[in-house]
Amino acid sequence: MFPPNTSQEDLIRASKMFDLAPQMPPVDWSQALRHLPVMDVIKAVDGPHGIYADRAEVSTGGAMIKRAPNDPAWYRGGLWHDDMKINIPGFWFMSWYDVSVGPNLAAYNYVRRTARGEVANQQYAVIAPTLHCSYKRVSENTVVGERNVGDARLDYDELTWGWFDHFLKGEDNHILETMPKVRYYTMGLNKWQSSDTWPPRGALPMKFYLASGGKANTLNGDGALASGAPPADQADSFTYDPMDPVPSYGGNVCCTGNAVNGGAFDQRKMEARPDILVYTSEPLKEGIEASGPIDVTLYVSSDVKDTDITVKLIDVYPDGTAYNLDETIQRLRYRDGYDKPLAWMQSGKVYKVALQPMTTSNFFAAGHRVRLEVSSSNFPRFDRNLNTGGNNYDESKGVVAHNSIHHSAQYASELTLTVVKH
Repeated sequence: MFPPNTSQEDLIRASKMFDLAPQMPPVDWSQALRHLPVMDVIKAVDGPHGIYADRAEVSTGGAMIKRAPNDPAWYRGGLWHDDMKINIPGFWFMSWYDVSVGPNLAAYNYVRRTARGEVANQQYAVIAPTLHCSYKRVSENTVVGERNVGDARLDYDELTWGWFDHFLKGEDNHILETMPKVRYYTMGLNKWQSSDTWPPRGALPMKFYLASGGKANTLNGDGALASGAPPADQADSFTYDPMDPVPSYGGNVCCTGNAVNGGAFDQRKMEARPDILVYTSEPLKEGIEASGPIDVTLYVSSDVKDTDITVKLIDVYPDGTAYNLDETIQRLRYRDGYDKPLAWMQSGKVYKVALQPMTTSNFFAAGHRVRLEVSSSNFPRFDRNLNTGGNNYDESKGVVAHNSIHHSAQYASELTLTVVKH
C-alpha cells in the first residue's frame, strides 16, 4: 500500500515496477554522480522523492544530505552509534575491498568489549579478500580488480548453517571448537590465517615518515617514506580543482553502479597526475605482514578555509606494479572531531590532521615497496569538496585550492602500519 499522500508523480514512477517485465530507468552513474548541486543528483535522473534530499518531516530528521555528521537524526532507528549495546552472539562477515571494512572491524571490537557476560566471547569474524558481498565469487585463482590473490575459497555455507544450528537450534555440533574468533585472509601470502583478536595478538606499529625535496608530485617525483622525520620542512604543494577531481580507480567500494570498479588496480596511470603526491619506501629487505589499522597523520596548509585530504596505501611490486590496499579521506572542517565546532583554516597556517584509520591484511614481500598517495579528491568514491567553506551539497561552483603537505621534525607527517612478526 502506498501512503495516502503519495503524489501522482511518484505513483507513476512506482507503476513501472508493477509491469510484467519491470525495468528501472537506465542511469549512467559515472556521469550522473558528477551533477551539481549534490542534493539534486537523484532529481537529475528523474529519481523518486525521498529522504536523501527531499523529506523534511520531524519523524525522519529531514533530508539526509543536509544533515551535519553529529545530527541527532542519525541515531534514530538502527544506525550505529557509540553507546549502542549489542547483546547477542554475532557472526561478522567482511571483505578487504568493501566500503565498510574498517568501521565494521571497529564495531566488532566494540561489541567484544561491551557486550554482557558470555556474549562478548561469542563474536566471530571472517574477512575475505573480495569486493562487497562477493564472498562466494572466489576460486583457486581469485582476482580482485586486477590482482590475483590466490585460492581464497572457504565453505561459507557450512560455517553459517553450523553457527545457526548451534545458537538457534541449540545443537551440540562442536563448531565453535574449530572456529577462531577472527579468520582473515592475508593478500600477498595468499592464505587464510586466524587470531583470537583483531589486530592479531603481538602486532606492533611500524612508522614511516614522509619526506621529499619539495617535489613529490607524480610517480616521478622525489617523495619518500623514510625511517626518520627530516630535519627541515620542504613542503610538497599541489593544486586541487574540484571541477577536475582525481578519478576513483579501483578501491574499497559498494553500490556505485558503473561509476567505480572496486578492487586492486595498478595505480601508476593515476600517479601521473600532478595533483597526487607520491611517497615510496626503499625496497624492503625483509617481508612484512601488515594486518590491522593503518594510521596516517599529516600536517597540512591551504589557501582556502576548507578542503579535503585523501590518502591511499599501495603495495608496489618489484616491476613497479602498484596495487591499492585501502583509502580514506578527511574533510578539514571536521578535523577536530565530528561533534566539535567547525574548524576553518587560515591561509598559510599549518594544521595537524589525523585521518580516519584504514585497515588491511597484506604481506609486502622482500623487494616490494610501501607507498602512500596523498591528494584532495577521490571521486566519486568520495564526495568532492568545493573548497568554498559553504554547505557543498547546495553549491554548483567551486574554488581552486592550493594545498601543501609539510614534513619535518616539527611537522612529522607519518604513516603507521600494524605489523605482525613472522
